[in-house]
Amino acid sequence: MIKTLIAAALLAGIASPAMAQNGPPPSPYTPRVDKPTCTMDQLKALTAAYVEGQKKGSLAALPLHEKAEYLQDMKDIEPSAGLWNTPLAIADATSLHDPLRCKTFTQIIVTGAHPYVIGTRLYMNAGKVIRVDSLVTKPGDWLFNANAYLKYTKAENWQPLMKYQHTAPAEMIRGANAYLDAFADKFTDIPWGQPCARLEGGAYTNRDNKPDASCEVGIPAGTLYIVNRDYMIDPEMGVINVFCRFGSSTGGPDSHSFRFIDGKIRGVRTLSVLPGPQSDDNGGIVRRPAPAAG
Repeated sequence: MIKTLIAAALLAGIASPAMAQNGPPPSPYTPRVDKPTCTMDQLKALTAAYVEGQKKGSLAALPLHEKAEYLQDMKDIEPSAGLWNTPLAIADATSLHDPLRCKTFTQIIVTGAHPYVIGTRLYMNAGKVIRVDSLVTKPGDWLFNANAYLKYTKAENWQPLMKYQHTAPAEMIRGANAYLDAFADKFTDIPWGQPCARLEGGAYTNRDNKPDASCEVGIPAGTLYIVNRDYMIDPEMGVINVFCRFGSSTGGPDSHSFRFIDGKIRGVRTLSVLPGPQSDDNGGIVRRPAPAAG
């Protein structure tokens, strides 16, 4: 028995190099670590530098790792190909910071002739940015309207919470997952609060500013799986941001941000890189007219 085990071990040792040679090539990027290190002050300085860099069209002021990974709309790209190289007149910028996972999320709104609503994640470890991950929504994407997104972003109060209003991070993850799971399972228990409003691309669910407004509307019928979820949580703001894909691991790139107050969801903001209907400047949905009767 012992001889058999030794022989098996020797065979495994001989086979391993051959298997390694036939495996995937090593990644050209610095690896993401399970427990990165950073501070809240580092993250806040990082997002401030990113916003200023986007105004100038350069990430040169960021402490970029020499092997950092760059993505736009969840596809690997060369650093020179990202929209961050284009100077943009930023109408509004809002940043979130997760000092546990060492991630940030910055929402940038650009209006005018070439409008965008951008959601950019920065991943940090040991003082260096190891990943830049940007979603760029523009005219033609799901419910897009930068003017409306700006209007309602400014109208909402997403300021830091009082400590007694905080929600445990595990509950924020559970609540966000319950919402995303509801696209496939209509019996999930979503911790909705009131008032609550959803801002999706530009479409807004509480245009009349009702005190009893609900977010419990609009989840489409049918089964749609939302996968590849990646979380970041800002404990001061009470917001969890989820990067994910609609339908499959190659489906439409999406960002969902959930604002929690006292354990309940009170606001949702989404960016979806998916073709679809548009929104008007007041946050209403512009649907295509029905075909004329023949």
